[in-house]
Formats: sequence, C-alpha cells, structure tokens
Amino acid sequence: MRDVAVDLQALVDAEERFALATVVQVKGSSPRPVGATMAVTAAGEAVGSISGGCVEGAVYDAAQAVLEAGEPALETYGISDDDAFAVGLTCGGVLDVLVAEPDRALLAGVLSRIADDREVALATVVSGPARVGAQVAVTPHDVAGTLGTEGLDVAVVADARGMLAAGQTGMRHYGPRGERRVDDVAVLVQSFTPPPRMLVFGATDFAAAVARIGVFLGYRVTVCDARPVFATPRRFPEAHEVVCEWPDRFLARELAEGRVDGRTVMTVLTHDPKFDVPLLQVALRSPAGYVGAMGSRRTHDDRLRRLREVGVEEDALARLHSPIGLDLGARTAEETAVSIAAELVQVRWGGSGRPLGAVDGAIHRPAPEHGAP
Repeated sequence: MRDVAVDLQALVDAEERFALATVVQVKGSSPRPVGATMAVTAAGEAVGSISGGCVEGAVYDAAQAVLEAGEPALETYGISDDDAFAVGLTCGGVLDVLVAEPDRALLAGVLSRIADDREVALATVVSGPARVGAQVAVTPHDVAGTLGTEGLDVAVVADARGMLAAGQTGMRHYGPRGERRVDDVAVLVQSFTPPPRMLVFGATDFAAAVARIGVFLGYRVTVCDARPVFATPRRFPEAHEVVCEWPDRFLARELAEGRVDGRTVMTVLTHDPKFDVPLLQVALRSPAGYVGAMGSRRTHDDRLRRLREVGVEEDALARLHSPIGLDLGARTAEETAVSIAAELVQVRWGGSGRPLGAVDGAIHRPAPEHGAP
C-alpha cells in the first residue's frame, strides 16, 4: 500500500467511491508480495498493481462488481497445467485477492501515519465467520475500528502490536471471538514502519548516483561528509538529509540515539583512510544489515590491514562488502550505483547474483514475513 499511498489519499480526499484489491496470500511464484494493492474507482480509474499486469483486468472487473453489489469478495487467481493462460496469471503462482470498499475514515488515518513515517498496522478480516473486509488500525498506543466482536478485536490488536514491533506482515487465524486454538477466521495484518535508512558517506559523484538509486529503492537517504564545500543539499537534491560532520562521529551519535537497525544500509564511498578507518570501526560493530566500502583491491587490502591494526575483529571484518557492488563491469557513477543497488537486493533476498537464464528454480523467491510494500 505504501507505494500507492499518495494516490489513495487523493481518492479519499475526492470523496469518490472506490474498491481496494489487496493480495492477502501468495502460493508459488508471484511478481508482487502479500499486501500489494490496487484501487478501482466507481468512475473506472485504476491505480496500483497486484500482479505486475497478469490479472489486473480480472481484478478490475471484480472491483466494479464489488462497488455495484456493496459486498466484499475474495478472489483466487492461478494457473492450471492444462491451460496456463486460462485465468491470466502466467508466472506459475496462485494469488488470493480480497476486494472490498474501505472504511474511508480509517484508511485516511492509516495513510496519514504512512505519510508521516509513523508506524501503524492494518488488520483486515479476509474470510470466515466474521465480517469480511472489517478492519482495525493499530498503533503502539491507539486502536481505530473494529472487527465485529470484542474478543476478536482484543486478540488481533495484541498480535498486530507484536507484528508491528517486528515489522512483520502476514496472515493470522482465530475463532469468531478471538479464540487462539481455532482457525476459522483469517485476518491479514500489514505492518507499515518507517522506510529503512541508507547512509551514504562521502560527498562524491558516486554518492550522488547512489543517493538517487537509494531513494528509488525506497530508502530514506542521508549523505554525510566532513567537507562543507562538498556536503551541500544543492549537490544532493534527491537525498532526504545532507550532514556536514566527520562520518565516524555522526554514526556514533546515530547509534547512541537508536537510529540504526538491521534494515539500515551503509555505503562508504570516500576511499580515504582518514575517513574510512574510524568510520568502519564504528560501522562494523553496528547492527546495520549492510556495510559496503568503495575502492580498488589494493585499497581494500590496505583498509583491512589498517582495521586490524586498530583492533577490529575478524568476524566484524567478514561483514564488510568490499570492493562494494556486484561485478557488472560498471564504469560510470550511475553504472556503479546500479552495481551497488544490485548487491543490496541480493543481500536482502538471498539471490545468487548470476543471470536468471543460468540458474534453475523459481524466479520469485518466497518473501519473509517482514516489512510491507
């Protein structure tokens, strides 16, 4: 939903009726994950995507039917071995899609929190002996909406808060009154947390390209450099923040204030030991999910030697992605940024980094239950 939040807000503000189609379950291969959303208005406008184009036409028709009938519908789209094109989903998987007209006030509250980078979970009844399409919005301190019974609300809100704290999205099952050992009622819980951070160290042309692609990938990008003539917002207009400070001091403060976590990625693009070594001493002992450093193989070897001399342990050094990026033959700053972005995606999802035509198995790997689209 995050990727179409601005469009959804415009639909809410326009006071036009619309149906939301949401992927609630994926089996096998699928180009879009659980939580992918498409909106269809009564006037026939469509925004968003749930399958990358495979079944959007069928979902559009289902949404129009829901708006006409005023009742939600749970649709399944997949393939059969006899005719892979019969139902439209050509990638080999099966999608369960809930199509329902949303509670506009509740949705507006969720969209407001997403826009402000404030965490919120949205729980939706998908099927079972409960009000299908009913929703509650859950924050660490507040609840809006109801799923129909007090017991179900209590159970789902408790689980949603736990999933929100862990950044998880997924299906949970309950009894009609929230019973834990009954799985009659399926509820999708979507967690919307602030976007992950990308810390780009070194105000270079390569940093500008990495900042641009970082924003494109959905990161909140900070560029940091100690040189005031280079660390300026004018040179990095796409970055969310430009900081003029010694990188190791800046990172130490961010760590002390709890603004670095396992989703944070760091790219060290200065390839200057007076910046790199003290910065990497801090970075490699942080909880960041990715730390990469630019430089030639000679620079890399020298960097490792210097880090060992200042006491960085071998297990910490093993976390360093250097030379940074995948081997794409990149030459320009933009091409180098693509190679770095490719490595970030590979590290996140566990890909091989080889051409898809040279590997076997499913193209779309199962998504872990964390984060939200």
